[in-house]
Amino acid sequence: MLKITGVNIPLSADFSNAAALLLGHLGISSDKISFARLVRRAVDARKKNQIHYVCSFEFAVKGNESQFLTKYASKKVAFTEDRKSFDDTLSVLKNSIGCKGKVYIIGSGPAGLFASYTLGKAGFCPVLLERGECVEKRTEKVNSFWKTGKFDPTSNVQFGEGGAGTFSDGKLNSGIKDPRCKFVLETFSRFGGGEEILYEAKPHIGSDRLFHTVRNMRREIENMGEVKFGHRLTDIIVENGRLTAIEVEARGEKKIYPCSRLVLALGHSARDTFEMLRTRGIFMEQKPFAMGVRIEHPQHIINEAQYGKGFDSRLPAADYKLSAHLKNGRGVFSFCMCPGGQVVAAASEEGGVCTNGMSLSARDGQNANSAILVNVRPEDFGSPDPLAGVYLQRKIEQAAFKAAGQNYFAPIQLAGDFLKNRPSEKLGEVVPTYLPGVSFAPLESYLPKFITESIREALPIFGRKIRGFDMEGAVLCGPEARSSCPLRMVRSQRGDSNIKGIYPCGEGAGYAGGIMSAAVDGIKTAQSIMEATENDG
Repeated sequence: MLKITGVNIPLSADFSNAAALLLGHLGISSDKISFARLVRRAVDARKKNQIHYVCSFEFAVKGNESQFLTKYASKKVAFTEDRKSFDDTLSVLKNSIGCKGKVYIIGSGPAGLFASYTLGKAGFCPVLLERGECVEKRTEKVNSFWKTGKFDPTSNVQFGEGGAGTFSDGKLNSGIKDPRCKFVLETFSRFGGGEEILYEAKPHIGSDRLFHTVRNMRREIENMGEVKFGHRLTDIIVENGRLTAIEVEARGEKKIYPCSRLVLALGHSARDTFEMLRTRGIFMEQKPFAMGVRIEHPQHIINEAQYGKGFDSRLPAADYKLSAHLKNGRGVFSFCMCPGGQVVAAASEEGGVCTNGMSLSARDGQNANSAILVNVRPEDFGSPDPLAGVYLQRKIEQAAFKAAGQNYFAPIQLAGDFLKNRPSEKLGEVVPTYLPGVSFAPLESYLPKFITESIREALPIFGRKIRGFDMEGAVLCGPEARSSCPLRMVRSQRGDSNIKGIYPCGEGAGYAGGIMSAAVDGIKTAQSIMEATENDG
């Protein structure tokens, strides 16, 4: 197998035929290669008048590969490993270990889905328990909340099938370099995420496609085990330091399930479950996280800043990634940037306002939005309690709820007014996308001083990096308090907690920060259970 990198392809190219693009670049006839596939595509916009794609291809040649490699060495052609699919490895495991019984998984976000799927493929019987509803019913509840302000604490943007990522941009790029990432992309693609996520440099699914993707993945898990919605973990039963059973509440009734292997893929918002686990002796520790606001701009401002005026309409909606290290020692950075998206109401508790960002697969909305976050350290929590960061999040969300009128509206302030330290009274160019609605309120009415001061210093810096970023009419909508979990559940090298048989996993356990990293941690946790089963067996 050969791979070629750094192939410049014009924006007008037809990507439906990867082989033709490769042959054109190499200047050879079709009888020289047996197959070709596009494995990476990125936009190169460094020169605004010469924007193009930079691509990589994998391909096989007819005849001697070494001779071909020698001849085309100047074209950045090299050998690449023809890796065995992880799916094939799981099938081998299934045949070798047979059925090893039930594993209970709490939470159906990416960590829980991939832990369940991986375990099922390896011959276990996954029992996936989700406190919220299936994605079909959940979507109805969420849309109703956004339209009417009628909030359901059991099924919302945080709780339900697919986790918080279901109502997001569906970003699949990550800073982690793990071979399991390829398996995640292939799995999502197979279940409806689209072929393009296999080769885009910044893959995303979009909230509309995620609906179908998680539903299809759930149906496959049901073929290997069970999936139960409306089931909330309320207690764990431990004997001699080992898990023996779990208590689950479903439709107002509590049931006890014998259980010796439990995956805690809770997500970052299962605060009541965190409380229960602490009382039962699960080791936890404080973890730094970040908080701030969402900022909205007209998408065309971001497009012009990144691509130049008169940019090619075939280009995707432009994104950005910004960071600044301030004089006060704080870091401020953009997070979860959603091109052509909307700011969404993401509360999971009554009496609190929380925001997030979402894009559909087309990313064709009028506004761009991103979180602008400030690093929050354990010393900012105000207490040594492992849950002190959670309490800080709740305090800020409740303050925002009060500041905006106690109706789940979000408090907003225009960037120009915020920078001049004055209240906002009317909108500018940007129409806020947050539903059920917005109310004017200063950031200082709900955010700590160290966060507002840091954002005030950072915005002009970002404006020098992206023209128009600190424009007067940009909307600051908050709070964004759940970028990650402010605690970590301590786990051993075996992947389990101090209570044997319990495996903390994903964002809620403090080991992930996004769809891809959570999914990978779900796979890792499943592998830990496989190894423990083989060793114990």
